[in-house]
Amino acid sequence: MKIQNIKIGNIPSIIWGDRSDKVYVHVHGKMSCKEHARDFAEIAVKKGYQTLSFDLPEHGERKDSSYRCDIWNGINDLTLIGDYAFSNWDHVSLFGCSLGAYFSLNAYTNSNFVNCLFQSPVLNMEYLIKQMFNWFDVTEEQLRIQKEIVTSVDLLRWDYYKFVKEHPVKKWNIPTSILYGRKDSMQSLEIVKDFAKSHDCKLEISQNSDHPFMQKEDVKIVHAWLEENI
Repeated sequence: MKIQNIKIGNIPSIIWGDRSDKVYVHVHGKMSCKEHARDFAEIAVKKGYQTLSFDLPEHGERKDSSYRCDIWNGINDLTLIGDYAFSNWDHVSLFGCSLGAYFSLNAYTNSNFVNCLFQSPVLNMEYLIKQMFNWFDVTEEQLRIQKEIVTSVDLLRWDYYKFVKEHPVKKWNIPTSILYGRKDSMQSLEIVKDFAKSHDCKLEISQNSDHPFMQKEDVKIVHAWLEENI
């Protein structure tokens, strides 16, 4: 499979596959990188799609950057990537995983993607941050006073929490398929079902899968879902 390494602005990116008029913008999740799009790209190329993947802030080649992986920089970067995709391909679709899905929901509200696939999407960031409050015995008032609190999972930030509370995801009109693990502790089944119902999404629930879909059987489940929905 042909691979082209490029930079979009200052964002390290990869274009996977031979030239096509169709592309998937691939937005990875936390602790991942643009190279992890390979499996997706190999399935997509068989269906006539190229894949455009890139490193989110503080990931991959940008790991040591002081440019934070937060909602504002995420929206900024996804906007740059989206503009590039719509300028260079006739038919543009979207794949978002976990945090990448949440950034996509905020950055691409008015974008005309042909199709959208979300794997283990973070649909309600306020819920996830409140989960972290419980996991690490932190209160909203403590965060308000301290502004930032370091945890073993991520940095809790008051400005980020305030933003997500004030900007819940409401609008999403793109045809979307979701793959969700029933054992996912990041988002509740109720949140995912409500989102799918409100936005007319196709929802597949894997009963024995957790958020990362990293067990041996999960690889087969993800591949089968991609084969069916790309």
